[in-house]
Amino acid sequence: MLTLNNVEAGYESSQVLAGVNLNIDSHQVASLIGRNGMGKTTTVRTIMGMLPIRKGEILFQGKAIHNQAPNRIARLGVGLVPEGRRVFPSLSVEENLYATARLGKEQAWTMERVYQLFPRLQERRRQSAKTLSGGEQQMLAIGRALLTNPQLLVLDEATEGLAPLIRQEIWDCLAQLKANGQTILVIDKNLKEMARLVDRHHILEKGKVVWEGTPEGLAAHPELTQQYLGV
Repeated sequence: MLTLNNVEAGYESSQVLAGVNLNIDSHQVASLIGRNGMGKTTTVRTIMGMLPIRKGEILFQGKAIHNQAPNRIARLGVGLVPEGRRVFPSLSVEENLYATARLGKEQAWTMERVYQLFPRLQERRRQSAKTLSGGEQQMLAIGRALLTNPQLLVLDEATEGLAPLIRQEIWDCLAQLKANGQTILVIDKNLKEMARLVDRHHILEKGKVVWEGTPEGLAAHPELTQQYLGV
């Protein structure tokens, strides 16, 4: 579904991505993991068209998207849950959800389905987003992305800074999405929770994917965790 071939990108004179290769199949859950500053969020921004690539190509369902505008990439079927949630604080929960909603063709996400997934959002649907807790805002960000009816859902640090119970609720939600066949790219630090969700890990180091494999394969080589993920 998504392929990055030797993608290079950066900011002004600084190069962050130094040849990223990544492939995600339909109905697969893939991770992008690594220490802070290795290029994970830059990879997401590049996929979404927020940052132009300097070299390489990005293919979505076999078609090049690296020259497309972010809104066009979203309409093609890539939904983003950004780092920091970035909900519209002055809008109500329901208005946030309606703001980016897009009709899907099959098994479409609707407001009702989002409320079934996150009943708390229905309870607070008329509240402004700025009155929600961090966990509730994260639910709102995920629900907003799902209402674009994405074929690929990208989550950048979706559980960062959340209370343990809320964090577990988010992981349970992602497991449910996987069971329904949703293709997902997740960036997170929690290897334990990702082990039950992710089909394939990709370790990013200095702007390159230096290892990829299953959660079982990563667990069998603790030296990789120490070398590339340890602080």
